[in-house]
Amino acid sequence: MLLTHPILDPGPAILAEAAEVVPYPQDRPTDEAGLRQAAEGCIGIVSQLMDPIGEAVLSTPGLKCVSNVAVGFDNVDVAAATAHKVMVTNTPGVLDDATADFAFTLLMATARRVVEADNFTRSGRFRGWAIDMMLGQDVFGTTLGIIGIGRIGRGVAHRAKGFNMRVLYYDPQPLPPEAEFQLSATRSSLERLIAESDFISVHVPLTQETHHLLSTPQFEQMKRNAILVNTSRGPVVDEAALVQALQAQKLAGAGLDVYEREPAVHPGLIQLPNVVLAPHIASATVRTRSEMSAMAARNMATAVRGGKPPNLVNPEAFKR
Repeated sequence: MLLTHPILDPGPAILAEAAEVVPYPQDRPTDEAGLRQAAEGCIGIVSQLMDPIGEAVLSTPGLKCVSNVAVGFDNVDVAAATAHKVMVTNTPGVLDDATADFAFTLLMATARRVVEADNFTRSGRFRGWAIDMMLGQDVFGTTLGIIGIGRIGRGVAHRAKGFNMRVLYYDPQPLPPEAEFQLSATRSSLERLIAESDFISVHVPLTQETHHLLSTPQFEQMKRNAILVNTSRGPVVDEAALVQALQAQKLAGAGLDVYEREPAVHPGLIQLPNVVLAPHIASATVRTRSEMSAMAARNMATAVRGGKPPNLVNPEAFKR
């Protein structure tokens, strides 16, 4: 099987027990042509988010499974995989708490201007306490809007209870009444959520419907003191429109872990002091990334042994 990038222990050992592991050449770019060439003769590919797994790769003779080391799988053409009877798996669940933690980290860091304050202090500009220095936004007792109330969104709502936040959520699928009660969360239209929230945290998958879900019309309706947090997928937010809105002070700031053309970051975002930028590290804890590696390896090991992987995205591709 092809391992496109190194993974953490115990993943490599699990893979090695199932089949021979072929590492992707480190000096070769992971484009689709290179991946197709490297996948020749391989029964499976253990991929990551930066790997474009499209028709050319999925049509490789003998390919049986693509195991993505991520909960998202928008880098894989699932329809093409299904057409070629290639199973696609992901790693849901294990990264929920780490990602919810980090969404709240970005919320707090942006609201209280932590990165600005750090730079201010390191540069030697701190001359002593001042009543108007680095004034930020309150978090306790404010309104949090959560777009997408899946496992991670629910985790963020749970954390918001500790800050006595009013929680609105937007999702095509409502929570059961008992879950809404436990989270103190109220379902809302997207328009109402955008208009009333002091903080907006995005937790939706990237689909045709969610591409640029937040753009100029939505930014125009936000509170001037609102802060946007995105730990889902970059293209859910129209970056150019976000830059324009921030420059025009349509909202107060943003905390971003993902980008529209990742790893590229819109240059306008880099220039703005009220934006906290992280390099896609919401799940980057030792425990979480190790568990993701192990889960992806177990998915692949099950597939190459002829079983049905536990985290199969396209079950119709499974052949008994």
